[in-house]
Amino acid sequence: MSGEAQTSWLGRLNIDSLSIWRAIENPSVSEFVGAGAALVAIFGGIGALVLITWLRAWGTLWRDWLTSTDHKKIGVMYCVLALVMLLRGVIEGVVMRTQQAFGMGGGFLAPEHFSELFSTHGTIMIFFVAMPFIIGITNYVMPLQLGARDMSFPVLNQISLALTATGAALVMISLVLGEFATGGWTNYPPYTGKDFQPGPGPDYWIWAIVLSGLGTTLTGINFAVTLYKERAPGMTLFRMPIFCWTVLCASIVMIFALPPLTLAALMLAADRYLDFHFFTNDLGGNMMNYVNLFWLFGHPEVYLLVIPAYGVFSEVVPTFSGKRLYGYNSMVYATMAIAVLSFCVWLHHFFTMGQSANVNIAFGIASMAIAVPTGVKIYNWVATMYRARIRMTVPMIYATGFFFLFTIGGLTGVMLANPVISYQVHNTLFLVAHFHNVLIPGVLFGIFAGYHFWFPKVFGFRLEERWGKRAACLWVVGFCFTFLPLYALGLMGMPRRSVMWDDPAFQPFMWLALVGALTILSAVTALGIQLWVSVRNRAATACPLGDPWNGRTLEWSIPSPPPPYNFAQVPQVRTRDDFTDAKATGRAYQPLSAYEDIEMPRNTAIGMIVLIGSTLLGLALIFWIWWLAIVSVGVMLTALIGRTFWLNTTYTIPAEEIARDHQAWLAEVHAAQRITRAEETQAANRGRAALELPQGVSV
Repeated sequence: MSGEAQTSWLGRLNIDSLSIWRAIENPSVSEFVGAGAALVAIFGGIGALVLITWLRAWGTLWRDWLTSTDHKKIGVMYCVLALVMLLRGVIEGVVMRTQQAFGMGGGFLAPEHFSELFSTHGTIMIFFVAMPFIIGITNYVMPLQLGARDMSFPVLNQISLALTATGAALVMISLVLGEFATGGWTNYPPYTGKDFQPGPGPDYWIWAIVLSGLGTTLTGINFAVTLYKERAPGMTLFRMPIFCWTVLCASIVMIFALPPLTLAALMLAADRYLDFHFFTNDLGGNMMNYVNLFWLFGHPEVYLLVIPAYGVFSEVVPTFSGKRLYGYNSMVYATMAIAVLSFCVWLHHFFTMGQSANVNIAFGIASMAIAVPTGVKIYNWVATMYRARIRMTVPMIYATGFFFLFTIGGLTGVMLANPVISYQVHNTLFLVAHFHNVLIPGVLFGIFAGYHFWFPKVFGFRLEERWGKRAACLWVVGFCFTFLPLYALGLMGMPRRSVMWDDPAFQPFMWLALVGALTILSAVTALGIQLWVSVRNRAATACPLGDPWNGRTLEWSIPSPPPPYNFAQVPQVRTRDDFTDAKATGRAYQPLSAYEDIEMPRNTAIGMIVLIGSTLLGLALIFWIWWLAIVSVGVMLTALIGRTFWLNTTYTIPAEEIARDHQAWLAEVHAAQRITRAEETQAANRGRAALELPQGVSV
């Protein structure tokens, strides 16, 4: 779209904004691909509404989910959002790989469409897959591991989810109305300034990032306060599970790294909307200011994502090795070192942009140094598995793939920390291979390991193991075929972001990458089949007693799914891995001498008001519908201010109800068969694991 003046009450929104209409007016394969994606989004949304209506689930959905302040349900909704966006992100990746596989003949996508694809793909996978999935798992698991009732700020938690969902909604709406930015997931000016891209594309990126980034910043504050203030009695910092330590460090990164991105996006908006000149080519603008602000966020962001994944592996490896995690203290210090160093390396993203050799050297050394604490972690995980009886479950397959592939990605990262090498390959597919080599094994494999590991805690039944193993193996194989050939292509000189190419030597590697992309799509399909089969057979895999894997931390000491209040009585923690110690010493599954009423936060519609209002605000700003922007802000401010006058914000669960449910669960636990490691994936596993340790190994 051009930057025409506003002529109606709909601003610059008109019939030409519809991607389907553009395909009718200018028929081409590229336009039909875009229109097809729009139709999938439209009919997918309609199909979801029809299904909910047919199931008569609107009341349940509203009461139990959309208005809930329960950290567990908010965590599940974060994960559902991430899975939906993952499907789109993977499909876009397959389309790009297909285009590049046929790129020698020109392919089938217009250059602008290809640019839009890699912009949405990167934005989605970072901001609306990896971050929501990590936040969702953390939301569910971290308060349970702390022995807490809920997050410190339950309503703020709901609002944070709403703002994240708003950003995802704007990215999805861009399929149907207007178009997305073509400046990559970084949205670099001045290319994304109004002189170069006057249409709504960069504005979609700006407001999706600003609104979701605000939600993520609030989440970081909420996580940090919860970790500092809501720990159970006796749980000192050095008794916390490593997962909680990784969340604490990631929360600090969230709090300090997201504001530079939000500020950079708002300054770019000021350039586009108010004729400012922060990042323009004239009147004192300097786009390098944007680059510094963006990567001051961007590189800590990588560790914001990967540090909690490290925490997942630190739970999975000891559990399925039947041993205490080796080197707990060193893991804590290594995590903190990574969090600090993550703020000291951002300049390696623009070694080629003219700063002095001394500056490059300093940031190159810091970039190499960050590999040291990461190596400490890998050593500790391997040492944990040494002489253990490892169960090669689905999470352990992901962990094993992570150990090998992430090490390769880390080594190439050390190579790129050398400014001389970085100068040679900075704009080639070598770099694309490297950051996928870090993010997919380091983040996605950790996410999927945690998804499979904690799924029975969330829903009370285990995921089907065979399809899970197929999906895990397909992910590992698909990654290798898709991205390892890109290292060779990068060294051969193929530029990144190329819609077409003319060197026949690239062809074999391009076809390998396409095969890998299709394999990854098969892996996502296998995940869907696994979920379907698991839900269908959930009675056979039910584990309501809560401990299907012989877990070590407090979340496994309560029923599955947990009650709204989590714990009938806040636990008294005596040591690390307190639940394993409780099982070994006979403290686990003991009746309580007395029960007390528990006060919990009430449901509220404030999150849904923020979701609808901020989505309309984003669309209004993108298409210059100023009256709608004013109305949206007014409604949200009214709701938020009105909420402060609402006094009836909690409800009480009576002690009699808690006692009845808890005692019934204890009776079922004591009557259940204790399951050995060999029976872990069988129907007999109802969630009462026998405590089994390798000979000579302490709890």
